[in-house]
Amino acid sequence: MRSGACSALLLLRLLCLLLIHGLFLPLTSSRTTVHRDQFPPSFLFGTATSSFQIEGAYLQGNKSLSNWDVFSHIPGKIEDGSNADVTDNHYNLFMEDIKLMNDLGVDAYRFSISWSRVLPKGRFGEVNSEGIEFYNNLIDALLVKGIKPFVTLNHYDIPQLLEDRYGGWLSSEIQLDFSYFAQICFEAFGDRVTYWTTFNEPNVFIYDGYLSGTYPPGRCSYPFGNCSYGDSVLEPYIATHNLVLSHATAAQIYRKYYQEKQGGMIGIVISAAWYEPYDNTPADRLAVQRALAFDFAWFVDPFVYGDYPPDYPPEMRQIVDCRHFQLDTKLDFIGINHYTTKYAKDCMFSLCTSPYSLGEALVYVTGEKDGVYIGERTAMSDFFVVPRGIEGIVTYVKERYNNTPMFITENGYAQFTGPMDDLLNDTKRIEYHKGYLAVLSEVVRKGADVRGYFIWSLLDNFEWLHGYLVRFGLYYVDFQTLQRTPKWSATWYKEFLSEDNKTRAIRKTSTYEM
Repeated sequence: MRSGACSALLLLRLLCLLLIHGLFLPLTSSRTTVHRDQFPPSFLFGTATSSFQIEGAYLQGNKSLSNWDVFSHIPGKIEDGSNADVTDNHYNLFMEDIKLMNDLGVDAYRFSISWSRVLPKGRFGEVNSEGIEFYNNLIDALLVKGIKPFVTLNHYDIPQLLEDRYGGWLSSEIQLDFSYFAQICFEAFGDRVTYWTTFNEPNVFIYDGYLSGTYPPGRCSYPFGNCSYGDSVLEPYIATHNLVLSHATAAQIYRKYYQEKQGGMIGIVISAAWYEPYDNTPADRLAVQRALAFDFAWFVDPFVYGDYPPDYPPEMRQIVDCRHFQLDTKLDFIGINHYTTKYAKDCMFSLCTSPYSLGEALVYVTGEKDGVYIGERTAMSDFFVVPRGIEGIVTYVKERYNNTPMFITENGYAQFTGPMDDLLNDTKRIEYHKGYLAVLSEVVRKGADVRGYFIWSLLDNFEWLHGYLVRFGLYYVDFQTLQRTPKWSATWYKEFLSEDNKTRAIRKTSTYEM
């Protein structure tokens, strides 16, 4: 063997050893590296939370009980037996949390308004001045720091009184309550709020509340769940129809009475997993399309095309009285909450041995194939790290909805709770966000009208059915002392967002044309 070939072989062996022992990092492509300047100057970067998950103070300030307040106190409903009575106590510590956001250097803060705090008795009672004062103070304090409020009107929870009085989303009466609540918020806060979303992830709380029954009001029927009452085949469609009409009414009120003088935008936020065919067969490729229609288009098509998608079961149209259903509305933007990618397997033309994960779509979804996961697992059993998925879902929305403006309203990495030192050293969260942002920057450069990205979440908080067993925060929270401590991911995000003052000033004042 010639000496040159021998040297090359020795070098190859050395590189292999270094790779095996983690001492050498190969050159990375643009998909695994990302910088702030790869996005437009006016692109918004922020953090996201929801009122129920962080506010606490569940009976403070004349707030009434929400359906989640009641549900989380039912034994056996929350995995660790906890509740959100106190959680992060953001209601009393919001100034401290705004300081954290300002230190990060974010452009915007996405939060939700507690319906029970503003209208404790719905439209049947008076507006709660203490609730209005809290959100006024929060919004004003954000603006002082140059942070744009990005406000969600409803993030899962509703006043329990509305559930008790007429059955919540199963009654058309809730359309009157929600539109009244929305108008109160537009009137009180709209002079300082540019970005409104009506609902966060209606596809989640409708499915889990009325199909599987794991969320309040806990309604379902066999084989979709084990509940004492409900109809999983019928009720999700009724609840969805009332929610769609609630959004439409609220959006029309905003456009007619507030948008021109307040200069804001209004949209909706959808939970958006990406799906890939389990096998590269026509049946599984069709299953992907049905999964996306059932999981996404069902809730967005009415606001873009004025009707439910073609995949909508025709017998359901009669049930929800769609004979004259045509919405005269539109979305100024679509919010996308994207965490993961899964496989979709056909159950319409093929035999599925497992229960249908997407019910009426006749699709089984899974993150595992032949014993191999689609991506690295996280503390959420059905969340996998698959950065390419954000390109898939953004491209789907771009093509289906004529490149309607989009925001990535949630993207985050889940940790199991554990020793504080382990949670602070969250390098996997950093790599997660770097991977997804790198792919997102490429999609934006290809022409997708994505205008912002929000990390879920600012703080560790009450994570719905998981209680405090799962943590998404950039900041670690000790739920005994409520002390906030930055994780390594917070330091990374701060460094990612940092730039010279001139560029930052441009980004703070620049806006997109509507």
